[in-house]
Amino acid sequence: MGESIGVGIVGAGAIFGQYLDTLRRLRAVRVAAVADLDGERARAAVADLDGVPATSLAELVADPAVDVVLNLTPPAGHTPVALAAIAAGKAVYNEKPLAVTVDEGRRILAAADRAGVRVGAAPDTVLGTGVQTARHAIDAGLIGLPTAATATFACPGHERWHPNPDFYYTAGGGPLLDMGPYYVTALVTLLGPVASVLGAGNMPRDTRTIGRGPRAGERIPVDVATHVTGVLTHASGALSTITMSFDAVATRAERIEVHGSDGSLVVPDPNHFDGDVLLHRLGGPDWEVLPVAAGYTTGGRGLGVAELMTAPSAADVRTSGALALHVLDVMESVLASAREGHAVGVTETAARPAAVPLADEPGREPSPLLG
Repeated sequence: MGESIGVGIVGAGAIFGQYLDTLRRLRAVRVAAVADLDGERARAAVADLDGVPATSLAELVADPAVDVVLNLTPPAGHTPVALAAIAAGKAVYNEKPLAVTVDEGRRILAAADRAGVRVGAAPDTVLGTGVQTARHAIDAGLIGLPTAATATFACPGHERWHPNPDFYYTAGGGPLLDMGPYYVTALVTLLGPVASVLGAGNMPRDTRTIGRGPRAGERIPVDVATHVTGVLTHASGALSTITMSFDAVATRAERIEVHGSDGSLVVPDPNHFDGDVLLHRLGGPDWEVLPVAAGYTTGGRGLGVAELMTAPSAADVRTSGALALHVLDVMESVLASAREGHAVGVTETAARPAAVPLADEPGREPSPLLG
């Protein structure tokens, strides 16, 4: 195996540990540096990482040991950090969403194109065996002609568990932009790109109360729709109905169902990498669990970083910046439709990502880092 790919991580917050666990397991990558606005938090993050420095953003993007910047900042930091990394000639993998707005996402991709570097974005959960086994079933014709899908996320709000939930209720937050990337990316992976949307949304409460941590009891403002419903018309003609809510106590709805002329699928939680895929065939007696047939078995946040850098070409990256921009445009269009009261076309498109064959992990042998 050739020299591993150096990953510089910006942001040592809540999601950092999950990425770190995966990056330490994967053979194609290594953590090269960590930066955070809170220097003490960065130093704590590298305490048990031998030889990995805690640095500033400027030092990290200038470090020759860093090949790709993993941007784990809150949404408002996705664009400035990505542009700084690209300006330094580094590839970038952003946490979801790609950016706060489609216009900012376009700026990121345009800068990367000029610099000849790659851009990817979460979620990479779609690379796991759950969504990919469902994709395999669709491609194998087990449900016939795909006609429709439903996707549901419902909870009472992240302020119940997150000690600093403010950003979930400001621009770039809300249930659609927070959780929607998992569901919309899965739907595009399963059914292809979206051509137009029709949306509705509301904001029943203009404040929320923090439930845990040192700020428990503090009320924070709400500036975004906290219950959003959308109908997505895929280019294939299939229709997906999505519901994303911070205003529901609980739900018994399946996370994702896909229906076709010959059968229906239950797809596992797209916020996870694995899970059972269920198939009910037309005329069949009951639901059956499909065997795992596709996807990376070494599931964990960070798979997308490895694939971004080891794919033979930028066009082969399944969690690409182009896909993330399309997903962001779908979500932004749903919110625009909700405000304007009519269907909205989706301008930014992307090809349906290639299927992932059953494999342990991406990039056993890192390929040249070509744009």
